[in-house]
Amino acid sequence: MKEPIISVSGLRGIIGESLSPELAMRFACAFATDLGEGPIVVTRDGRHTGRMLADAIRAGLCAVGRDVIDADVAATPTTGILVRMAKAAGGIQISASHNPPAYNGIKLFGSEGRVLTADLGERVVSRYRSGEISWVEHDRIGSVSMHSDTTSKHLELVLANVDVQRIRDQRFKVLLDSNHGAGSILGRKLLDALGCQITLLGGEPDGQFAHTPEPTAENLAGVRTSIVEAGAAVGFCQDPDADRLAVIDETGRYIGEEFTLVLCLDHVLSRTAGPVVTNCATSRMSEDIANKHGVEFYRSAVGEANVCTMMQEKQAAFGGEGNGGPIDPRVGFVRDSFVGMALILDAMAATGKSVSELADALPQYDIHKTKITLDRERIPAALDAIELHFDDATASRLDGLRLDWPDRWLLIRASNTEPIVRIIAEAPDAAGSRKLCDDAAKVIGAT
Repeated sequence: MKEPIISVSGLRGIIGESLSPELAMRFACAFATDLGEGPIVVTRDGRHTGRMLADAIRAGLCAVGRDVIDADVAATPTTGILVRMAKAAGGIQISASHNPPAYNGIKLFGSEGRVLTADLGERVVSRYRSGEISWVEHDRIGSVSMHSDTTSKHLELVLANVDVQRIRDQRFKVLLDSNHGAGSILGRKLLDALGCQITLLGGEPDGQFAHTPEPTAENLAGVRTSIVEAGAAVGFCQDPDADRLAVIDETGRYIGEEFTLVLCLDHVLSRTAGPVVTNCATSRMSEDIANKHGVEFYRSAVGEANVCTMMQEKQAAFGGEGNGGPIDPRVGFVRDSFVGMALILDAMAATGKSVSELADALPQYDIHKTKITLDRERIPAALDAIELHFDDATASRLDGLRLDWPDRWLLIRASNTEPIVRIIAEAPDAAGSRKLCDDAAKVIGAT
C-alpha cells in the first residue's frame, strides 16, 4: 500500500489505497503502548468506513491489554470531553475531517482530552514505524464497554457559557448543515435547548455527504439558497467531525470560517478579559479584536496542538484557528463547532443585531492562498530570499517565515507531506493580498 499522511496528531489516507484496518490497528497499538492507566475512548465521525476501522482498532487495543470505551459516532470535541469524563488514558477519533468520502483517518487524544502534543505524537509515530507491538497473553486481554450517552456533559458545558433564556426568548430560525457527519447528534440537541426553530440538513450521520465536505463558499452554494428559502436568521455549517464551523448570514452570504472565531472572540471578550491565542495563519481580525478589548494576543505555530499548548501556557480566555475552529477552555481544549454556534446566537441575542450586522462591524481584510512546488532542500534558501526581498517587514521564523506590516502579512510554510510550499497573505483588499502571494512566488521561482 501507499504510505498514509502521518503527523504528530494522527494520520489519514484513502481506504484500500493508503489506509487499511491493519494499518489503523497497528497505529492505535503504537499509541496505546506508553499511555498511563485507564481505558481508551474510541469514536468515529459517521463515515461508512468508520465502523470497519473501529472494529479493527478495538480488537488491537484489547490484544495489547487495553480496555476500550466505544462511544460510536461522536463529534471530535465530544471525544475530548468523553476522555475527561471517563478519566481515560487517551482517545482515538476515527475521522478524515473535511476530506472526501474515500478518506478516513485517526486523531489521537491524551488524557487531558486534547489532541496530542507534538513530542508525544512524535513518539507514537516512531513506535509505529518500528513495527513493534507487545501482544498480551489470553488472561490479560482488554474488554470493551459501550457508552451510550455521549452528549449530555458536552451540552451542559456549552450551555453554561451563554444566556440560555435570552437566546430562547428570540426563537431564532436556524439552519444547521451537518452534511451527514457527526455534528447533528449534539447540534440538534443544542439548538433545541436554545429554543431555536431548526431546519436540519444531513441529519443522519452515515457519511453520505450531500456536498463536498469542506465547508467552503463553493461547496455550500446549495445550502446558502436553502437558508434564504427557510427564512433562517443564520446558517451553521459543520465539517464531518464537527470541530469546524462556517457561518452563512440571513441573506445567504457566506461569512465563512475566518469570521467564526472572531465573532465568538468579540463576544467572549466583551464579558471576560484574558489573553487570546491563534495560530500564525489566522486572520489579523483576532489581533485587532484583542487590541480593542485591551488583552494580550499571542500567535502559535500552525496546528491545533500548538494553539492549545500556548493557550494553556498563557492561561488564555479564548483561542482557536481561522479554519472555523473556536477553542473555549471553559468547555475543552479542542476546536468546537458547538461552542461557535452557541456563542454566535448569544451575541445576536445580547446585541439585537443580525449575524450580518455583527460580521460587518468586524475589521475587514482579504486572505489569498496559493501553493507552489518546491523541493525540500531548496526551502531554506527560498525563505532567506523572501525575507531579504521584503526587508521592510518584521520577520518571524516561528513556523516557516511570517512577514508583518502594519496592515498586512505574508506566511510561507513548507508542507510536511508534499514537496510544496504554501503561501498565505492577508491585506485590506484582494488586490493587496494577491500581490503579496504573487511577489513571493516570483522570488521563490528565481532562487
